[in-house]
Amino acid sequence: MKKSAVIIGGGLGGLFTGAILSKEGMQVTVLEKNAIIGGGLQSFQRFGVLFDTGMHIIGGMQEGGNIRRLCEYLGIWDRVHLRDTDPDNMDSIYFAEDKRTYRIARGKKRFVETLSEAFPDQKAHLQAYIEAVYRVADEVDLFYLRPSPEYLQVHSDDFQMSATDFIAKYIPDEHLQSVVAYLNPLYGGRDKVTPAYIHALISVLYIDGSSRFAGGSLLFAETLRDVIEENGGKVYAGDAVVSVQSREREITGVTTASGKTFTADCYISAIHPCALFALLDDEKVLPKPYRTRLSELPNAYSAFTLNLKLKPNTFKFFNYTMYYMSRYDEMWRFGETKVWPNGFLFVTPPEIEQGEYARKMIVTAPMAWEYVKRWENTTVGKRGEEYEAWKKAYAEKLLDCMEEIHPGIRNCIEAVNAASPLTIRDFYGIKEGSMYGFSKDCNNIVMSQVPVVTKVPNLYLTGQNCNLHGFCGVALTAIVTSEAILGRNYILNKINALGGKE
Repeated sequence: MKKSAVIIGGGLGGLFTGAILSKEGMQVTVLEKNAIIGGGLQSFQRFGVLFDTGMHIIGGMQEGGNIRRLCEYLGIWDRVHLRDTDPDNMDSIYFAEDKRTYRIARGKKRFVETLSEAFPDQKAHLQAYIEAVYRVADEVDLFYLRPSPEYLQVHSDDFQMSATDFIAKYIPDEHLQSVVAYLNPLYGGRDKVTPAYIHALISVLYIDGSSRFAGGSLLFAETLRDVIEENGGKVYAGDAVVSVQSREREITGVTTASGKTFTADCYISAIHPCALFALLDDEKVLPKPYRTRLSELPNAYSAFTLNLKLKPNTFKFFNYTMYYMSRYDEMWRFGETKVWPNGFLFVTPPEIEQGEYARKMIVTAPMAWEYVKRWENTTVGKRGEEYEAWKKAYAEKLLDCMEEIHPGIRNCIEAVNAASPLTIRDFYGIKEGSMYGFSKDCNNIVMSQVPVVTKVPNLYLTGQNCNLHGFCGVALTAIVTSEAILGRNYILNKINALGGKE
């Protein structure tokens, strides 16, 4: 008899975990509350244009990259539609304070060279910094798909310090410190709190090469679903899990809104742990200290997003990510509430057959939950006129900043759709609309980590609240969850055997 698994949540974590387990012969059932699978991989129609809900920038897809190798193991690499960013200018950072723009090129060597052009007296410091970044990343075996050792690893001082202290250790120039920290909106960076290893992993991931999904990220979610179903599994959308049953410290089944009950040998939660707790028919199945600790962990900040439909042939497509920062000394203040926006990023997502002009643009600005807390008890479409007026006013704030970089951009916009942290909370079922799940803390790294195994023998976790967040982090966590069921290094050994590595 095949072992079976029920996965709660059909986002990236649930689908990747389901694809791995189904490939390895397990009978997998994925249950997704939304009508469309994919979570952050979803695409949606507005104004006749297809927009992605997230995952605008992805790493690990270059030749030999960790996520590409995972896709090759799953047998789906030839089905993935990607467009690599411009190698000479994969990221561009604009600071309104002095109206300077810095470009970042792909690769360790070019990273140092391009920033040394702007900071010629800092080249030696940049070289020392980038070498340290790669050393810290190399301490994480999973990031390089290396089988994990049986002994407890001891990490370096650099690994465990805060990202801000780590950067300052190698780079004395305060402006350059802010420039090399430009990716922190992608990991919810906090001053003196976010661990250096988070900064290092994200930096290495994108310095080695970034890509975007062409034609919409939903295509990738559907590819993972196909793997599950081709191996005999099933993915159900539009039927939320409303109850998780237990008996004698084990999960015995889950029930959906339609009244269907599903049973399996093991159960995997790919949703926020706090959302899982609310589904348990007996909360005591998980120890109270465990539930309390996770409920009290701070979440990363949320975001305010504009989805812009552009008029035909008015705005040229650009093949990189543009970052806007108001001031150098505000690089680590995205989660604060005094001034908004501190900064934001925007892209022109590529089509499969992308022409000279862009048809759409996505603008994402980090935003603290406090901005929308007064409407936290409202639901979609019923938030009132005050909320709609607030949302329009904040959309205009972003467009005002956009005019600094692209004067006249308003004349290129045909329609605007805005989404707030409330949208993220309700759509993903994530506490406080957190973009990156639990916020990691270098001052207590152990307490801010969430293992994929629980005190319930047949209940596992997966997704961005465990280990690492983002497209890469969630995919790697899917491996960890799968190996908790199948055996230590089981999947990693198969991936490495495929690539001829030991």
